[in-house]
Amino acid sequence: MTTPRPAPLDLLWRGGFTDRELDALHAAAFGYPVDADRPPTPWRARLERHSLGWVCARPAADGPLLGFVNVLWDGGVHAFLLDTAVDPAVRRRGTGTRLVAAAADNARAAGCDWLHVDFEPRLRDYYLDACGFRATDAGLIRL
Repeated sequence: MTTPRPAPLDLLWRGGFTDRELDALHAAAFGYPVDADRPPTPWRARLERHSLGWVCARPAADGPLLGFVNVLWDGGVHAFLLDTAVDPAVRRRGTGTRLVAAAADNARAAGCDWLHVDFEPRLRDYYLDACGFRATDAGLIRL
């Protein structure tokens, strides 16, 4: 079996998007329906307030949003990945790995020394092998 070639993509640091298209990407990537009757999530305001930045993946600057990852930070040397999302139609073509690499490059350029991620066990090979993270111990409290 041959691995599909990476799709040509523009990876845009702090790229533009609409709240509705990011809601739709999250729904597709994480497997839940879009509720058209619900107002869109106020993504832009939330990201501007809490994030170092984010990466949008599009086949061209004006093409559809195919991938997204949020990069939060502590205001110092620690950055954190959240909600790596790739449209199921373009998975297994390197989109997610390229999103994470762009997030790491931009966090490094902003002066961060560490990039953290937590993930479900099914994503272990992706984050540790494909993206180059190393395993660490961590803790979690459900609130």
